Amino acid sequence: MKALKYILLLLLILVIGFSIYIAVQPNSFEVTRTRNIKAPQAVLYDKIIDFETWEDWSSWVESDPEMTLTIPDNHVGVGGSYSWEDKDGIGTMTTVAANPHNSITQEMQFAEFPKSDVSWKLDAKEDGSTDVTWNISGKDLPFLFKLFSTLMGGMEKQIGPHYERSLEKLDSIVQDDMKQFEITIDGVTEYGGGYYLYKTTNANSQNISSKMEENFGIINDFMKENNIKQSGMPLTVYNDMSSANVIMSNGIPVKERIEVPADSDVSINFIPNIKVLKTTLKGNYTNLPKAWEATMKHLAENNLEQSEEKPFEIYPTDPGNYPNPADWVTEIYVPIK
Repeated sequence: MKALKYILLLLLILVIGFSIYIAVQPNSFEVTRTRNIKAPQAVLYDKIIDFETWEDWSSWVESDPEMTLTIPDNHVGVGGSYSWEDKDGIGTMTTVAANPHNSITQEMQFAEFPKSDVSWKLDAKEDGSTDVTWNISGKDLPFLFKLFSTLMGGMEKQIGPHYERSLEKLDSIVQDDMKQFEITIDGVTEYGGGYYLYKTTNANSQNISSKMEENFGIINDFMKENNIKQSGMPLTVYNDMSSANVIMSNGIPVKERIEVPADSDVSINFIPNIKVLKTTLKGNYTNLPKAWEATMKHLAENNLEQSEEKPFEIYPTDPGNYPNPADWVTEIYVPIK
């Protein structure tokens, strides 16, 4: 009987000691993870601000197949939310503020525990990538929360690995999204024609993008200096595609013929109203060789013969307004007899 009393006393001392240990634990916590993702800031922002996408890249969903998510109609932007239920309880996440495309502030409520503050910071880099920083913090933590956290190994151990895996999955999904493309043979149609200011150069597969950017910049500067208005989207006429080094004229449409100084880097030309085979590429410009291959195959299979007019591309979408390359549109026109 005496031994039992000592055992009970020892257990009581241990319980009191453990309770004191829990009580003196910090009343706040913070967990942060950062990952550099090779994607535009706006693309990542649009993915994160839409709770409907979270199921695809959440590490918690991946690790717990029995977790159920509820996505309401209001799931995008400020006021948007979603909820989940797992073996540990029910939680909700709500977006309370956003600064497109730089930051997002959210609030997480799990079971009966105090709300936690969640924040995202998107830092665009010069190389086109984005540093994504994901942070969660809580304060004024009650005893039961600190007990739960301590028994589970601490918030850093509980949340940190999930944040790392979720950011890794987000990276992978965004990369796949940006690689999506679609080629459509629109068929034979007519192109209305018109004047365009242009600059001609030669290029290869390694420098064609930079050459285009340079030429369009020179033409835009010329138009600004001479108060000339653009009447259509930029285009590229391919003067010679017979070798690896193409000769191309990058141009911007204008409404009427303009007198261009003889010493100018910019010239003017005219595309007549012509019959063409049209192909549309939706996706990154890097997929243009595949679109051209499909176009030429269609020509051959349908006994369509190219005319002497040069083939050309038109770019209806400005990449500055469409950060995701999967949304870029290129129209290919091959003049036919």
